[in-house]
Amino acid sequence: MRVLRDRPQLVAMHREWARKERGTIALVPTMGNLHEGHMALVRHARERAQRVVVSIFVNPLQFDRAEDLEHYPRTLDADLRKLTEAGVDAAFCPSEDDMYPQGDDPPVRVVVPVLSEILEGAFRPGHFDGVATVVTKLLNLVRPDMSLFGEKDYQQFRLIERMVDGLDIPTRIEAIPTVRAPDGLALSSRNSRLSEDARAVAPELKRVLDEVATVCRAATRADADRIPEVERRASDRLREAGFDPEYLSVRRAVDLKEPETGTPLAGQDLVVLAAAWLEHVRLIDNVRIRGAADASA
Repeated sequence: MRVLRDRPQLVAMHREWARKERGTIALVPTMGNLHEGHMALVRHARERAQRVVVSIFVNPLQFDRAEDLEHYPRTLDADLRKLTEAGVDAAFCPSEDDMYPQGDDPPVRVVVPVLSEILEGAFRPGHFDGVATVVTKLLNLVRPDMSLFGEKDYQQFRLIERMVDGLDIPTRIEAIPTVRAPDGLALSSRNSRLSEDARAVAPELKRVLDEVATVCRAATRADADRIPEVERRASDRLREAGFDPEYLSVRRAVDLKEPETGTPLAGQDLVVLAAAWLEHVRLIDNVRIRGAADASA
């Protein structure tokens, strides 16, 4: 596996691949500190494309809290060993100066209206602008045929999907199901910061989301007006378990708008999303609620 540190090395790799058989290229964007969730994306990419590139870049633009950026775990040597063992063709590991030559306030940012402002965006102002900007740069630099993202960050996946479509970027965006620990907790780099007691409580987030999904799947009437009550009760359950929830919301899976009124919930393709603090760690998760119209997905 080759390790690329800057743009000229990436350009040289593309020239070399162009002289040979380029093949299809898959990009897996990451911020490093790789866990099994990341490696599932890598394995899927390996199955789908002839060449796999993984980017490792802790993007300062998407951090709304300076302390989160400062404490984000950086494990580059261990990450590169995992990627080498997984058969990755190239790891792109640029510096901040290389990605943002003008400094931490670049003259151009990519903004995806509406989707960047709700749910996660409402509690993390500017976060999705940073995500959209860095992903656009990575797609332009790597020029992949496809790029893979985890469904754990469901809103991020939908936002990138819309951004690529709106900007006519010739890359297919694919989402891979959330990888979970045996007790149901979604894998995340943040999990390592949980205390032993908090780690024992953390799976309750998924259990509460599953309960909300069960209620929605069982709804046989056009009762979308019941959703606020269901959301409030679920948030109360999280508080009782020791969480401090920021949001818990049932939305349409395709665009994260509120569910349609006048249509039974059981017939809609929905997703229930939540973000909640447990001790000093912010956890996010979601559960799909596939309606009759999406039963084959």
